[in-house]
Amino acid sequence: MAEQEVGPAWFQVALAAEPDHQVVQVDGCPIATRSWGSRDAPTLVLVHGGAAHAEWWRAVAPALSRGHRVVAVDLSGHGDSGWRESYRADQWAEEVLAVASEAGGVGPPTVVGHSMGGFVAIVLAATHGSELAGALVLDAPVRRPDPESEEGRGGRMFHSPKTYPDLATGMKHFHLVPPQPCANGWLLAHVAASSLRRHEDGWRWKFDPRIFTAREGPPSATDFSEQLARMACRVAIVNGERSEIVDADVRAHMAALLAGSPAARGGVPVVEIPEAHHHLLLDQPLALVTAIRAVLSAWEPIGTPPATVRVPGEKEPSG
Repeated sequence: MAEQEVGPAWFQVALAAEPDHQVVQVDGCPIATRSWGSRDAPTLVLVHGGAAHAEWWRAVAPALSRGHRVVAVDLSGHGDSGWRESYRADQWAEEVLAVASEAGGVGPPTVVGHSMGGFVAIVLAATHGSELAGALVLDAPVRRPDPESEEGRGGRMFHSPKTYPDLATGMKHFHLVPPQPCANGWLLAHVAASSLRRHEDGWRWKFDPRIFTAREGPPSATDFSEQLARMACRVAIVNGERSEIVDADVRAHMAALLAGSPAARGGVPVVEIPEAHHHLLLDQPLALVTAIRAVLSAWEPIGTPPATVRVPGEKEPSG
């Protein structure tokens, strides 16, 4: 296979880092997880977008596990997790907390959420902020619906998913929502292959199409503005510089809400990933790893003042 098909060497290393697999029962629904890193390290939970799953994080999760217990979750209705009769953002937030407790490491978790998963992180920080070490919100357009949910409610791609005769045929129908350029064909191929499950009559997408039509609560991301203004833990916003959905108007709206939130007391870093579009974990994975590491380095160790640096031969302060 060509290098573009198998991916660069660093991606092969990431694939070789086999995760721990665990299923956590949350309100009667099995929630699947993949985890990397020591159970003695701080917990970092990765939350995917709508119709996605934990394997979307495969290019970045192993690199983030240096110094952290990284847990990638399949929210209910997604990936290898169970399906529910209806879906709520606050229920997904409870799943994240349960997964952090059962599969995570030590201390309060830091939650990283992309797109719809960013809304889950916002709800979690607004309702359980005291139980979190922090929340990173990746390209989640508060004031607008996330593109996956918008497509799922009104479009055709997620509304009536098809059954395919074989895996290769199904993979050919994998598309990003919203559409965007992504030169990393090797990563798209991995995500597409892990998004399908074999059934007796063929291959189907893993997500429950009812995650959009059977969702309880606010139908629009506009309603997450209140939660954004109530985020009560350390917060960082990370966007794609070329994001099609987090434009200048959305960024200004989010900045105004965050300015009056409890999170603003410690400052809210806003990071733009150069050349990244909405799916920044797929088109710029290494840059995203760098951004997340930088935020975590600024936040850790929690509550500990910087060490005093003394010149050799300097006397200890008296008194």
